[in-house]
Amino acid sequence: MVDPLVFDFLTQLKANNNRDWFNDNKAFFNEAKASFEQSMQQFIEIVHTIDPSIGDLSPKECVFRIYRDTRFSKDKTPYKTNMGGFVAKGGRKSTLAGYYLHVEPGASMVAGGSYCPPADVLKAIRREIYNFADEYKAIIHDKTFTKVFPEMFEDKLKMAPKGFPKNFEDIELLKYKSFAPLHAAADEDLTGPGAADHVRYIIQVLEPHNTFINRGIEAEEDEIIL
Repeated sequence: MVDPLVFDFLTQLKANNNRDWFNDNKAFFNEAKASFEQSMQQFIEIVHTIDPSIGDLSPKECVFRIYRDTRFSKDKTPYKTNMGGFVAKGGRKSTLAGYYLHVEPGASMVAGGSYCPPADVLKAIRREIYNFADEYKAIIHDKTFTKVFPEMFEDKLKMAPKGFPKNFEDIELLKYKSFAPLHAAADEDLTGPGAADHVRYIIQVLEPHNTFINRGIEAEEDEIIL
């Protein structure tokens, strides 16, 4: 699924995160980038067989740039030390829930859902959970789901979100700022002979969650259009 070459490049980049090294190793970067795009093509194909709602996508529509935006960051290192891509209808800039492949030596993951959505999308997700809480809980409390995704991206409000009753039985669910299940993946999980099957299984488990989230988002979009 992912060529060890990609991990090798990222390991060296982490130890030499500066423009001089990067420019001197541009050919190495281009090789690793092309290899990762091939991996993303395979990832897209796997996702599409399970969730065809993503439509027809190319790796270039899904892969994130390696260059960091350092304008407002104390960390001025110019490059990300990972390669990643987000697969959803519309590509990496989509506001829909999707599927994320993150390759980083010692910190890789297969994740998804909706990460830090804009306010209107977040409200739509919360409304869907509020209206169909039992259905959502059945998805995220399923034994297989909790085994594959033992954690949600943990960034929550301290108080109930505006517009929802504080005494709602499942108010803790609505406090999330992201609805993004995470599956940590060992490097060998993504490079070994069973990598594609491993990723396919994770996507299969994640799909019902994303379908639920997107139902709420798209219902909100339809209301706006009407």
